[in-house]
Amino acid sequence: MHKFIYGLLLIPIISSCQQSGNKETGTRESSGSKTEKSELEKKISKRDFSITAANAYNDIFLDSTAMEVFIAGNKVNDSVTRRMRSFYNARNYQYAWFSRDGLTEQARSFWNLQSYYTSAAKNNDEDNKALAVLMDRLELAENLTVTPENKEIQKAEFLLTENFIQYILNNYEEGVVKRKELERFIPLTKTDPLKMADSLLTKKHKDGKYYEDGNPAYKALKGQLQKYYTIATTGGWPVVSPAVTKFKPGSSSPEILKLKLRLLATGEMPADSTPVFTPALDAGIKAYQTSRGLTPDGKITEGLVKDMNVSVTQRIEQLLINMDRMRWMPESEGNLLLVNIPAFTLKVFEGQKVVHEMKVVVGKEGHNTMMFKGDLNQIVFSPYWNVTPDIVKEEIMPAMSRDPGYLAKHNMEITSNSGGVPVVRQLPGPENSLGKVKFLFPNSFNIYFHDTPAKSLFSKDKRAYSHGCIRLSEPAWLAEYLLRNMPAWNPERINEAMNSGKENFVKLDKAVPVIITYYTAWVDESGVLNFRDDIYANDAHLATKMFVAAN
Repeated sequence: MHKFIYGLLLIPIISSCQQSGNKETGTRESSGSKTEKSELEKKISKRDFSITAANAYNDIFLDSTAMEVFIAGNKVNDSVTRRMRSFYNARNYQYAWFSRDGLTEQARSFWNLQSYYTSAAKNNDEDNKALAVLMDRLELAENLTVTPENKEIQKAEFLLTENFIQYILNNYEEGVVKRKELERFIPLTKTDPLKMADSLLTKKHKDGKYYEDGNPAYKALKGQLQKYYTIATTGGWPVVSPAVTKFKPGSSSPEILKLKLRLLATGEMPADSTPVFTPALDAGIKAYQTSRGLTPDGKITEGLVKDMNVSVTQRIEQLLINMDRMRWMPESEGNLLLVNIPAFTLKVFEGQKVVHEMKVVVGKEGHNTMMFKGDLNQIVFSPYWNVTPDIVKEEIMPAMSRDPGYLAKHNMEITSNSGGVPVVRQLPGPENSLGKVKFLFPNSFNIYFHDTPAKSLFSKDKRAYSHGCIRLSEPAWLAEYLLRNMPAWNPERINEAMNSGKENFVKLDKAVPVIITYYTAWVDESGVLNFRDDIYANDAHLATKMFVAAN
């Protein structure tokens, strides 16, 4: 159902929104009879004045006249206009894509989705370029404070909404995304998570068309939401005592039975009423560890007990947050490289099939790896590392002060000076921080994939150590995969280039999309629900916006 129409994207998206007639009728709706106008007005949600600053999802509001000025000035077609009015009426004109501290996560995610499809269709119209420049600036802005009256922010808000509505019209079979669903792609108000879950699980459509049927990842998480909602409404799961950390296979204790009941609740082990630490319990612990991205060694640690004692309501919040994120994941029809930051993994997709998965190291706290979309188009063998100015100022200059021979010891050199800060690069070689190869996908954040000499980090379960770029555990494999259709670059030549000590750029015949995501809950290819830690506190931030505080 969710099938992108490439031909449509060859027409400039924003221009088509401005110039085309009604998508359904091919005519301007304003030319219809009074009866037709009345029917169309019924399809516009009434303004919901119950949404206030106290309970709204976002914390800034628009003036409705600003949208009407935008619609008139941009000659937005009637079909999109009607939906824009309905969209903002439903949210009482609170901003959808901005809050006071800048772009929302949904704005970044939708822009990634839009960029993925416009790139695939090679749509480079001037209006999209202008919006892209604006989005780049907003995405990179530090400590951005948004005021609701800012005209540039208003323009970006309405352009994103117009593009979003046109995207839904172009990409979904009619009726799959109902009008009210479209209006709730971005949450409207803070809600009790159990009520939100119940609403999602009990809704019925007379026509039998449901959004999740076109989004398998979303549908899989919704199935798990039903399971966890049932657990929550039937008493939750037992609390596991920290005392279980001292037990070994063969031990017996009432606390072991509670541990078994906890694993039974979420399906890691079968029913077992004995208080004995059995092989089945050991297998259940290992299954639980695997679903959390931990080494499945069967050891019961304090951290594992803490994870098991996260409440079922908190897990439901996590499922709802990630279902919201999954609305913005594109369907891959070709090759796709997908990095999930909290999972510390890169998956290689061919269509919907995962053909390879490898461990990665991502940015440490304070040097967060950003969520974005790019197109990998170059491989650099034996690269120089051009050290970023902030690393030079914060790390290298202090090290040079302590040790005048620091640069020589680390195979570095100063190439110039910029504003009193030396421009430093590290020469190719075995100690180069980028290793033997890097992979470029141009983006505003200067993030790329690369090899690393620090191989020991890949043995850790938690791998947030970089300055923002993404280190690969299997860079040679990825190079061979990306160059597999370029016969001149066989594995032998790739190995030679990686070890030559001479920088060599290779442009791919066809760029491969890269998407950097942030999923802390998902169902994997084996049907197993996975949870991960919220390493950048993105979930925590969204929870304060989406859910009412617990009493």
